[in-house]
Amino acid sequence: MKHFSSIITQWYRANKRDLPWRNTNDAYLIWLSEIILQQTRVDQGMAYYLKFAREFPTVKHLAEAENDTVMKLWQGLGYYSRARNLHTAAKMVNADFKGKFPSEYAEILSLKGVGEYTAAAISSFAFNKPHAVVDGNVYRVLARVFGIETPIDSTTGKKEFNALANELLDKKDPGTHNQAIMEFGAMMCKPVNPDCPVCPMKNHCYAFAKKVVAELPVKSKKTKVRNRYFNYIVLDHKGSTVINKREAKDIWTNLYDFPLLETEMELQEEEFLKSAGWKKLLGKNKFTIRSVSPYYKHILSHQKIFARFWEIETEAVLEKIIPANAIVIKQKDLEKYAVPRLIENYLEVRKKPVKKTLTLF
Repeated sequence: MKHFSSIITQWYRANKRDLPWRNTNDAYLIWLSEIILQQTRVDQGMAYYLKFAREFPTVKHLAEAENDTVMKLWQGLGYYSRARNLHTAAKMVNADFKGKFPSEYAEILSLKGVGEYTAAAISSFAFNKPHAVVDGNVYRVLARVFGIETPIDSTTGKKEFNALANELLDKKDPGTHNQAIMEFGAMMCKPVNPDCPVCPMKNHCYAFAKKVVAELPVKSKKTKVRNRYFNYIVLDHKGSTVINKREAKDIWTNLYDFPLLETEMELQEEEFLKSAGWKKLLGKNKFTIRSVSPYYKHILSHQKIFARFWEIETEAVLEKIIPANAIVIKQKDLEKYAVPRLIENYLEVRKKPVKKTLTLF
């Protein structure tokens, strides 16, 4: 379409949100915003962007930060691999590019956690390089306007949408064009209930003309979700407790949680108390079950987690019974450690009335 870029750019200049990362050409800050906004709404990500920009004003500051500091600052934002990749990439910039954020697309793409979309966004926003962005918003706009039914999650679809996006790109002002199409998808051509009657693209839009707006874009694959059952053991001995840094190739790597006993299904409390994992952890030590929480349901992209928290008071010295890689800390120091949102939710309500108390040996 001949006038596609001019239509969305004109709309963008009149309707764009005033966002801090749009008022800079600092590639580091633009990159920071792009990583934070992956799978995160702007209203949620804004506070995190401002925190990170204040705490780490340059890529060198971020590269030299402690991992726990970075993870704690990210706490609550989810998809924690983004934070780990962010920190690793900052170290790469510091080591491989002498602390100066690279300006070439291929060099940006080489950074940990940076894909084609992010590299295109940074190179066009910061350096005005002619690389088209293709994210969820762009897929939706192009699919509807041009009537593309090829699934966006297929290899063929990705190639088709990338080719079209680059064909439509305003090579003279790629940064504004890319910002415009992304904002258009976020604000006008929304996933549900887009405001089609006032859309400046309606006279050129296939989906509006054919009344198939809700059917586009097309996805062919459904995400397979599995259920997991977590039993967290919250130990207490004279004001101290035990936490574990997650290091396995699983969710929440580098975050802290309590000693965990995972079961294949939901167990009644009496069944759980007879399990091998329970006996191995507490052995013959004298302890009191102060409370057992209701199940907390925590939904991730590919998993549903059902978690209970067992608050256990024990007379045993914690250092003698803790699992490998666990550490003993004062309970009052829990807030200093980066924890998953699930643990954070539990800590926020742990002062609720005790459910029951059982003394066992």
